Amino acid sequence: MTNAAALHKDALVIDSLVYHADGWPDDLRAGQIDAIQVTACHFECDFEQACQEVARWQERFMAPGSDWMQIETVADFDKARAAGKLGAILGWQNTRPIADRIERLALFYKLGLRVMQLTYNYRNMLGDGCLEPEGAGLTSYGRDVVREMNRLGIAIDLSHVGYRTSMDAIEVSEKPCLITHANAHALSPLARNKPDDLIKALVAKGGYIGASIYGPMNWDGDESRKPAISDYLRHLDYLAEVAGPENLGFGTDLATGDNLPKIAFERTPPRRWTGIDKFNKIFGEAIPERYLADVRSHADLPKVTEALVQHGWSEAQIRGYLGENFRRKLGEIWVA
Repeated sequence: MTNAAALHKDALVIDSLVYHADGWPDDLRAGQIDAIQVTACHFECDFEQACQEVARWQERFMAPGSDWMQIETVADFDKARAAGKLGAILGWQNTRPIADRIERLALFYKLGLRVMQLTYNYRNMLGDGCLEPEGAGLTSYGRDVVREMNRLGIAIDLSHVGYRTSMDAIEVSEKPCLITHANAHALSPLARNKPDDLIKALVAKGGYIGASIYGPMNWDGDESRKPAISDYLRHLDYLAEVAGPENLGFGTDLATGDNLPKIAFERTPPRRWTGIDKFNKIFGEAIPERYLADVRSHADLPKVTEALVQHGWSEAQIRGYLGENFRRKLGEIWVA
C-alpha cells in the first residue's frame, strides 16, 4: 500500500481557498502545504480597502526573509518549492472593489490578483449570490466582466455565486471556471453546496471543484454527531463520480493566523446564512470548531491523504486532488 506520509510530503499540495491568512506560517508548514489561494481582502471591501489589503500582501512578499512568494504563473509553484517558500495566489471573494469601473480589473491583475469570485452571498453589479431569493442571472455588465477576466487571464470563481448567475458565467466564459470551495448539494442540501447539473456544466467546459472541510457543508443534519473525515470522503467520492477525479481538488475555507479569535471577530460577515448559524450554535463558534471533528486546521490535512490511501484512491488520483489538478486548470486559465 502507498505510504501516505511520503506521498503527502512529495506531492504538490495547493489549498484552493483560504479565507484569511495573516502571514503566520506554522500551521501551513505543519500540514506540508506548498501554496494557497488566499482571499486578499474582506468579502465586502470597497476599492480603497482592497488596495490597502493587496499592499499589505505585497509588503509581506517583499519583506527580508519572508516565508512567502507570490504566485502569478504556474511556473511559480515550482520556484516557491525550490526556494522553500509558501506560495500565495491572491484572490477575492467578491468583485465589489471594481464597482462599475471594469478597467480596474487590469490594475489588480498587474498587482497579482489571479482569482476573482463574481459575487459573494448576495447581489452585486454582476449578478446574484447564492442567498438571493430571486436567483437572477448574470447582468450585462457581468458578461462584460467575464469576458475581460478571460482576456486578462483572471480565473473566475463561482463558489458563493447563485445558480443562474453561475450557469450564465459558465456559458459566457471561454475559459474554464472554478468552484474553489464547495461540496455536493445532493449530500448536504445547503445553499452553498452545488447541484449535480451545475457541476456537470462546469466540468463540461474544463472547470474545477475544490471540496471543503467546512463543517456545515459536510453535515447531514444530525445534531448529535459532528461531521468527520468519513463525511468528507463521502463528498469526495460523490464529486469524483459527478465531476471526474481529474477535475477535483480541495479548498478548505480555513483561516490561518496566530490570533484566530481576533480573525473571527474581524472576518465574520454581518449577515450569515442559516446553515452556519445552526451548526455553530450546536458545535461551537470558535474557528476550529467550525470544521470537521478530526480536521480543524491545515496541520491536520495529512490525515485526509492517509484516509484517501486507506479508502482505496490511487496515487495518481490523490496527487491530482492534492494540487496537480488545480495547477493544471490554472495553467489553462492564466494564459491571456
